[in-house]
Amino acid sequence: MIAARLRATAAALPLALALSACATSGGMSSGAAAGNAAAGMLQPVRTAQGLVQGAPGKLEGITVFKGIPYAAPPVGDLRWRLPQEPASWSGVRNATQYGHVCVQPPAPDRFPPNSATDIPENFTGMSEDCLTLNIWTPAKGAGEKLPVMVWLYGGAYNEGGGNSPFSEGDHLAAKGVVMVTFNYRVGPFGFLSHPELTAEEPVGASGNQALGDAIAVFRWLKANVANFGGDPNNITLFGESAGAAMNGGLVGAAGAEGTFERAIAQSGAWMGLGIGLMPQREDMEKSTIQAAEKAFGTASLSELRKLPAEEISKLRGQGMIVDGHIIREDLSKVFAEGRQNKVDVLVGSNSDEGSFTRGFGPPTTLESWNNGAAQRWGDLADLGRAAYPATTDEEAAQIASMPFSDTLAWHMRLFANKQAKIGQNSWFYFFTHEPPFDPGQPDLGAGHTAEIPYVFNNLAAPRTYPAGSSVSQMAGNPREEAFADQVSQYWVNFARTGDPNGPGLPRWPTMGELGPNEAMVLDADGSGKGPWISPEKTALYRAMWEQRVAKPLGIDLNK
Repeated sequence: MIAARLRATAAALPLALALSACATSGGMSSGAAAGNAAAGMLQPVRTAQGLVQGAPGKLEGITVFKGIPYAAPPVGDLRWRLPQEPASWSGVRNATQYGHVCVQPPAPDRFPPNSATDIPENFTGMSEDCLTLNIWTPAKGAGEKLPVMVWLYGGAYNEGGGNSPFSEGDHLAAKGVVMVTFNYRVGPFGFLSHPELTAEEPVGASGNQALGDAIAVFRWLKANVANFGGDPNNITLFGESAGAAMNGGLVGAAGAEGTFERAIAQSGAWMGLGIGLMPQREDMEKSTIQAAEKAFGTASLSELRKLPAEEISKLRGQGMIVDGHIIREDLSKVFAEGRQNKVDVLVGSNSDEGSFTRGFGPPTTLESWNNGAAQRWGDLADLGRAAYPATTDEEAAQIASMPFSDTLAWHMRLFANKQAKIGQNSWFYFFTHEPPFDPGQPDLGAGHTAEIPYVFNNLAAPRTYPAGSSVSQMAGNPREEAFADQVSQYWVNFARTGDPNGPGLPRWPTMGELGPNEAMVLDADGSGKGPWISPEKTALYRAMWEQRVAKPLGIDLNK
């Protein structure tokens, strides 16, 4: 972390206001109130639910507000319900600490750790009462109409939180945006359908609670972010992995129409991290019944709501599904027919996304690679062999993780192309920069999550799984810092105008300026239009999509 908190240089809040602040949500010291006066927002900020008091951020002029409820606690009879309106409060709410992280299973013993639960200075506990958001603003007051950026964390739909140090928003806010993180329900709390729940919900659906949480945040910001200096009509959501998949889902979701203006998807879209059909609610309801009866001896919704949260964590979250309300049909068909939400997008992936899988299972040999062709590609095995030729054990081992990376890359370009086709601003990237890694840690190259420290311009923050690049070799390194400044500025420019280009930056070409196997390559050695995956690979993944997705959904391939 860089830069200490600003020292107090202005008077404390009026006595009556300070006393009311201390009486609300755990209190706040007069020193913290005085410190806030040195930052941008000099007084408590009004929301629809009540006043909130923030604190100085880590950079001069930034004010941060933490732990603001955007929905009612989803506990008791509200467990698994779509988010409900938050309660109001009197006085001034202390917004200087993160709220509780949503319930999630303990992270496995790994490096890097779960940054939502395993960084003590940012962790205030775990609870189902977790639907809170955090705001970093450079504004001096309301009405500045700054662009708003909202981060959706990754974590395989199963872990994460808006309190992670790597996603703290001081550096993005310093570039002129209002930065927001929030907690959404994960695992079986955020992605679970049940026939009784479907019948209970007025909308007649269940299963995408986490998407409902995100939509509730966007609506809360539409109503309140102007008071923090943000523009409620210029909201950009951005996220990585599962968070990017949710972004893709929300861009296509009829239930999210009109709640945001732009989206940045880093390594994930509506089909997840691969190519396939979206699960249907009816099938997932049956899966819930079977799993609950096996785990608890009952599938009764009322009985499941009585169980402790730790017990519910034994169930598997079902991920993003066609629930019939937020997502009303398989989004591949929606995107193919141009019926998705009309939002601008900036999307892409990293060149070594699959590098973290190299240690999974036995080493790949030429024999095992060739023998697995039919399992990987079915009757498209000949296309697969052409895309990934190998003649030695060494070559087989080298290419074994590439299909993970390239499938994701193809999916991201499909996303970009579909938004461009409906006339939206659409930008496509391929992140090839290989950050340094510490001795003793695996060198994952431009792996999954490798771009995140650069996007947030937070090179000194602890990393997130799996690409644990070196903090000590990157923070303060002029080359790495310059590249982080470049990448984060692209993201901020896009959030501001729908175009990542700006003064002093290598030019980012439009989709129309890219050849079929070209992308905007992001690399510290030189960003610009450059090579993407090979024609043989694009032919393979196009054929897989046609076979596994387009034909089952009845998509007209001539359109």
